[in-house]
Amino acid sequence: MNPEIDLKTAAKTWQTMVDSNQALLLRKSGHDFRWWAEKGRAAGLRNNAELRDWMRNEHGITGYAQYASSWEMFGYPEFMLRDADELYDGQYAKHPQLRPITDAILAWAAATEGVAIQMRKGYVSLHSPKRKFAQVTRANNTTVDVALRINVPAGGRLEAVKVRAGDSFDRRIRITSTDEVDAGLLNFLSAALEGNV
Repeated sequence: MNPEIDLKTAAKTWQTMVDSNQALLLRKSGHDFRWWAEKGRAAGLRNNAELRDWMRNEHGITGYAQYASSWEMFGYPEFMLRDADELYDGQYAKHPQLRPITDAILAWAAATEGVAIQMRKGYVSLHSPKRKFAQVTRANNTTVDVALRINVPAGGRLEAVKVRAGDSFDRRIRITSTDEVDAGLLNFLSAALEGNV
């Protein structure tokens, strides 16, 4: 990876989502996640399913806002407690030959204004200020996939991908070497970024 890029500062982890969900819960309900966890314990809730049903059915709190209380009551998944370097190292621990491909893409992302890097357990997502526009995933032993949210007809390197209903990431570019992280790929990434601001 470009030595000037420090993943601990350039990349965000699950903490970004945790903070967002906590803020969402506070906006929706007027109470923070600790308040909800305390009320959930007092109500005798024993697991995540009971908590989510209780919050939805009795208090009208749904979706991502529920996670903040759930994690406070029942704990965070282990992978959510890792920093960006640990998550990234884990993705390529058994496939180090593919890491330079993603390193090259992340160098572009870190140098591009308006792009946020978010590390996950099995992939890296690239976000505009509005939403995710690309996802970089080790696909197999020889390939890294770049999935794009882009309104461009498939053709050439840009493949159509079958996705679930409502999934906007229906275009993909498969990469097998750093030579393929070229102007063509970067143009597609730039177009996806511009289409999601």
